[in-house]
Amino acid sequence: MRLLLKVSDVLGDAVEKIGRLAAWVAIALIAVILFDVVSRRFFAMGSSKLQELEWHFHTVLFMFCLGIGYIHDTHVRIDMVREKLGRRAQCWIEILGCVLFLIPFCLVVIHFGAELTHRSWLKGEISSSATGLPFRWLIKSAIPIGMSVLLLSAFSVLFRRIVMLFRPDLCGADGDIDPQDEIERKMVRGAD
Repeated sequence: MRLLLKVSDVLGDAVEKIGRLAAWVAIALIAVILFDVVSRRFFAMGSSKLQELEWHFHTVLFMFCLGIGYIHDTHVRIDMVREKLGRRAQCWIEILGCVLFLIPFCLVVIHFGAELTHRSWLKGEISSSATGLPFRWLIKSAIPIGMSVLLLSAFSVLFRRIVMLFRPDLCGADGDIDPQDEIERKMVRGAD
């Protein structure tokens, strides 16, 4: 079980680094949007390249940050029943959700996303807009790469929930098995 926890930590750290790095794309996205709005409004200049660049940055931001959202449990949950269940039942729901839905979904999207990217690269696909961006395969590659990051986070969460279910003694006082979260909680409590 300690090995599962260690693997979960390694996967979680990788997803964390990728997500934090990808989050910097938000600054570029904001800059492009501001430039596009100002140039259109005040200088009557417009470019489909800028709009496509906005879409591309948004795609990278979304696809590469899905994993970090799942690792930190910040994704949307619409389940009134799950929240009323105990920790063990919640672990089982998370494990079944990963094994039956999330992991297969990621694998299917990775497979078809890679095919889509490869076909786009072979065709030398460019934007359908006359003044659009070239190298359409480049942005399409964000689909399989982003889903691969989400797959890593799915395995990290899956392994953590297995440990939480079968070796709760490895968990923290409140059932948490992420020592970094425990350290951060102590720091916040100490600051109060």
